[in-house]
Amino acid sequence: MARTDETGQVTPQASPLGTTPPTRPPADGAGSNARMPRWLPRAMVLALTLFAVFQLGSWAFHELTGLLINILIAFFLALAIEPAVSWMAARGMRRGLATFLVFFTVTIAAAGFVTLLGSMLAEQIIKIVEDFPNYLDSVINWVNTHFHTDLKRVDVQEGLLRSDWLRSYVQNSATGVLDVSTQVLGGLFQLLTIALFSFYFAADGPRLRRAICSVLPPARQAEVLRAWEIAVNKTGGYLYSRGLMALISGVAHYILLQILDVPNAPVLAVWVGLVSQFIPTIGTYLAGALPMLIAFTVEPWYALWVLIFVVIYQQFENYMLQPKLTSKTVDIHPAVAFGSVVAGTALLGAVGALIAIPAVATLQAFLGAYVKRYDVTDDPRVHGHRRGESGPGLFMRARELWAGRPRTGADSPTER
Repeated sequence: MARTDETGQVTPQASPLGTTPPTRPPADGAGSNARMPRWLPRAMVLALTLFAVFQLGSWAFHELTGLLINILIAFFLALAIEPAVSWMAARGMRRGLATFLVFFTVTIAAAGFVTLLGSMLAEQIIKIVEDFPNYLDSVINWVNTHFHTDLKRVDVQEGLLRSDWLRSYVQNSATGVLDVSTQVLGGLFQLLTIALFSFYFAADGPRLRRAICSVLPPARQAEVLRAWEIAVNKTGGYLYSRGLMALISGVAHYILLQILDVPNAPVLAVWVGLVSQFIPTIGTYLAGALPMLIAFTVEPWYALWVLIFVVIYQQFENYMLQPKLTSKTVDIHPAVAFGSVVAGTALLGAVGALIAIPAVATLQAFLGAYVKRYDVTDDPRVHGHRRGESGPGLFMRARELWAGRPRTGADSPTER
């Protein structure tokens, strides 16, 4: 039994060897060393704040993506019309009035083209609807002749009118009218937003440049102004080359359509030129579909001739015309241009494909000033020849044998 002192507490007993037994460690949470560090609450609050700010920024960026894309399009449009506005402003006209005149001219031209195209399409649709019984009769006669059937146009028409497919199509079209109207209004609002931003960017270009340069040191100001000038030149050059190729394409297709006596040949030629040049990747196919359809209403074989001409002209443009014009205006390797279009399409869709080439051309021209270039050594491998090759190649030998000229000098065989 343990001994107690006068206060009733247990007195520690000495160990048999005369040493004091070790004391027990303090319980969990006891002592000053077990308290929470002072920096931990502040770190947790900072981490939560950063996470909340990141989530808020991601949500805002996702919601404002459409507006940012519109501003980007407006900026490149402002760069495209900057040379014309600056030219008129240098001759005493106010920039606001010069920008308004440029926008007014472009708007009138676009409205006239859309009006002519719409009237042409309406005329062709009415013609197709009016001639549909004749087309149907020719098809029925061909089927009756080759398959020995006894079809009649009245039976076919009644079958189409009573079909569930036509009924469901009419119902879906009626319910989709509201969606189409909403999309049209949204597109008009988007065009108005782009036009408004483009007008401000072009009219207040000097003020915008001064505002940007005012927060930068002089050395950075020079770099920003030079980058701005390069962007204006490259964007204008890109539009110039595309406009020139659209003119050449329109003239070529106008000649073909005029030879085939296709109606509304001038409007169709303008359609082919603009759509094929300013809608990347699929623009050629969209541009050629409409002339093919209208040529088919004149003569079915004419549609095939239009298709063949579109394919041949596209190859001529890709391998002959476009490299020469692009090298004089944008100066981008065809592989780089194709890769930039693919990357722009993956990032921003059709808008990215449209502005990818001028953006890459601007970046390439701006970075070119900071890349030091050296003279290339005179090595045969630079020109595609392997080291150690001697004498003319197989092609040169065959040409010499065909011409009947013996080789002389170092290339002639040694006489025995």
